[in-house]
Amino acid sequence: MTGLSFLVSTPKAEAVFFSEKIFPSQYTPQELLLEIEKEITSNDVLKQCEEVCIIYANTTYTLVPDALFDDKRLSEYLKFNSKILAGDYIAYDTLTAQSIHVVYVPLINVNNYLFDTFGSFKYYHATSVLLQYVFEKLPVKSATKAFIQVYDGHFDLLILKNGSLLLCNSYSYKTPEDLAYYVLFAIEQLQLKPETIETSVLGAIEETDPNFEILYTYIRNLSVLNVTGFTVTPQAKPHQQLLLKNCF
Repeated sequence: MTGLSFLVSTPKAEAVFFSEKIFPSQYTPQELLLEIEKEITSNDVLKQCEEVCIIYANTTYTLVPDALFDDKRLSEYLKFNSKILAGDYIAYDTLTAQSIHVVYVPLINVNNYLFDTFGSFKYYHATSVLLQYVFEKLPVKSATKAFIQVYDGHFDLLILKNGSLLLCNSYSYKTPEDLAYYVLFAIEQLQLKPETIETSVLGAIEETDPNFEILYTYIRNLSVLNVTGFTVTPQAKPHQQLLLKNCF
């Protein structure tokens, strides 16, 4: 709800178009849809897309293991840790190999517009894409690792130990100190050591910015995740590159 980014690729995952817009404040679903309509109707490249994949990067989600999952009780998984409305449509992604379901709230007005414009399309939650990439593409089976995916105003934190997921949560933040506090507190609660845990960051963060610098003060084994294996525009941030790689 704080911005949009668009990536268009060829069948070989070569990016041919990229744009990003950051909003001055958190937009409503109606305002967000107006921005999407404006971008698509004014851009011939976007209008000509043959396959469409939408990623929702918001904090209204939760993870549910197979043993506790019932697709008739989706709202019950969210109502204790997220603010949901009676008319909200609730969806879920399934990570079969990990026996995990990511339950979340997509925007039905956005989905309806995109269906009317492009026909059928795929949509996922950003956390599902990150989890799938981490488990399937990275060597995490015998290691203790943390992954921090940074957005404007919130970040996702994944922590794994011996290939098992210990934590997957999102936190709102305003300052680098906020970000560092939540990360360090989570690591402490899991009885891990920030001095030694291998930590990768991605998204709206670089080695030269204050968020990275304050994390590096406490987490010495810290690096920016290098998402490789395909061609993408240099302007796209690592998490946007990751979305492109996993959608097409």
